[in-house]
Amino acid sequence: MKYGEKAIKEAVLEVWNNPNPERDYEVCISFPEFTCLCPRSGYPDFATIDIRYVPDKYIVELKSLKLYLNAFRDKPVSHEQATNIIYSRLYSTLKPRFLEVIGDFNPRGNVKTIVRVSSEKERARTETVRRTEKSRRRAAT
Repeated sequence: MKYGEKAIKEAVLEVWNNPNPERDYEVCISFPEFTCLCPRSGYPDFATIDIRYVPDKYIVELKSLKLYLNAFRDKPVSHEQATNIIYSRLYSTLKPRFLEVIGDFNPRGNVKTIVRVSSEKERARTETVRRTEKSRRRAAT
């Protein structure tokens, strides 16, 4: 096994303390060489993964992120699943104030896919559920 293959196989997302936790600032990371395998055909799928986040206590160490994303190259996973796995892992690891992951997949079979997962939508959904529950309680009394 070559050293790069070993590094990818052993990849673990590493976090560092945020050097400026008192400030809201945006971190934008683009990973233009993402690959995974189509779960149906086994053919490779290529994408650019864009990550935007506003850190709270932690930031992601970039080399560990690169190795983590490279580990998808041999995984049979749909575009939607890959993007959501990356989002969930980053969200649970970093616990950022805001996170958005976009999987911009290259066309294959004349179909282009862009998958966007955002904590903004989660906040909006949570707020909608809260308002709905409040309305139901009011209507019940």
